[in-house]
Amino acid sequence: MKAQKSPPKRILIVQTAFIGDVILTLPLLQEVKTHFPDAEVDFIAIPSSKNILENNPLIDNLYIYDKRQRDKGIAPYLRLIKRLRGRRYDLALVPHRSIRSAGLVYAAKIPRRIGFDKSSGRFLFNTLLPYPRNVHEINRNLRLLTPLGIDAEKKVFPEMHFSREDETAVQHWLAEKKLGGDQKCIAFAPGSVWATKRWLPEHFAGLAERLTKKGFHIILIGSAQDRETTAKIAADNSHVHDAAGQFTLRQSALLIKQCRALVTNDSSPLHLAVSVRTPVIAIFGATIPAFGFYPYGENDRVVEIDGLSCRPCGIHGGNSCPIKTFDCMVKITPERIEKELEAQLSAKH
Repeated sequence: MKAQKSPPKRILIVQTAFIGDVILTLPLLQEVKTHFPDAEVDFIAIPSSKNILENNPLIDNLYIYDKRQRDKGIAPYLRLIKRLRGRRYDLALVPHRSIRSAGLVYAAKIPRRIGFDKSSGRFLFNTLLPYPRNVHEINRNLRLLTPLGIDAEKKVFPEMHFSREDETAVQHWLAEKKLGGDQKCIAFAPGSVWATKRWLPEHFAGLAERLTKKGFHIILIGSAQDRETTAKIAADNSHVHDAAGQFTLRQSALLIKQCRALVTNDSSPLHLAVSVRTPVIAIFGATIPAFGFYPYGENDRVVEIDGLSCRPCGIHGGNSCPIKTFDCMVKITPERIEKELEAQLSAKH
């Protein structure tokens, strides 16, 4: 009789991409701990994702790898490899598709290294999987577990873990704004690193005007870099409350949780909302849902302009519209989003 392989005792997950990518890797982490509850599971991420992961009880050791600044260059890379080698991992799961990530697990001498065939370091893995198209990123990441006999098709939502300080900060802010109790709140997330992924600020402002006339309050979610945009949306409307730059990622997720829905671009707040089960209206311009980063909930909706031959114009978006029309965002009107939101809220109850 063929001997059964013993379960892995130490597992490393590497995801050093953007915040949204890390949120969508949480279900992979969750499934790993479900199927290997006695294993130690470590995680490598970049500094911008630290707040999402630092208090997650499923992670034994969190490595923050500042690949673009503090840890840039070969010496910090070699130091990290030495640390990883000392942990003596049995298994590495690498959803990130860079050669740097593949090189880490190879150089750390991890005996089983599972990654995708679209990775630029695919030759450094010894278990290689096809990178599936038209699949949600959550389930795409879960495919890394199929060589271990684990189902990748089930629906697994990312789970955030909040501290008492997170709860207190959000509740204090809501109380200051008199937004507790029965107030009807809708969250807007108007920011994105990429200009072509941003719905127009004047459209957000127009939608805010329509919704506040119906008795809603609007909470603006974003980073400090979004304040110029959120200030334009909040101007001259006392029912629009600007929280941009005031909260951590976890606290922003909690704030979104207090809202009946989130209207957002294709950016990380979309995935924060999914993690707390707040319904999402996601506005897609330069990118398309087929990339796999659409909202994951059953009642979530995507709004886009169909039939534009220029879409998608990039994997992530860009700094300006390549053909100078920006039709993918200009032509999505506040009226259309309002109707989608009404339908969504009606379907929920």
